Amino acid sequence: MARLLDALDRLVRATIGAGQWLVLPVLLLLFAQWPLRDWFHAYSREANDLGQIFFAIYVAIALTAATRAGTHLAADALARSYSARTRLLIVRLGALFGLLPWALFMLIAARKIVFWSVMQLELFPDTFNPGYFIIKIATALLAFLVIAQAILDIARPKIPGGHP
Repeated sequence: MARLLDALDRLVRATIGAGQWLVLPVLLLLFAQWPLRDWFHAYSREANDLGQIFFAIYVAIALTAATRAGTHLAADALARSYSARTRLLIVRLGALFGLLPWALFMLIAARKIVFWSVMQLELFPDTFNPGYFIIKIATALLAFLVIAQAILDIARPKIPGGHP
């Protein structure tokens, strides 16, 4: 079981490591839209569509990255006074009764939408550019990463802002 958890942890860490670099093309493409539209009168919509794809994947990964780093919004002012054991229990229960059911619901609710979007290789509705289905895949990626992190937090939680 420990090997499986280690492999899951490495997979989530590698995904976050690769995904963190998506912020650069997102910024570049968002910045490029105006010059492309105003100076070249071409490709601004394509830059926007590609930027949306990268942004969707980035956000799907960033949520889990923030959870792992303990940098997401949290009401921990009171919890800082709790013992390490109590904080670990809160992490476990939060993952078990909050994150895991939410992510499973998301996967179940979105399964048909994602499936049919991928099967049709759905295009962007406004521009008919390819790749809109990747945004739908990002929804599933978000849910899978949250599930993976919830499993890790349940099996071997870390104290938020500290060490296990």
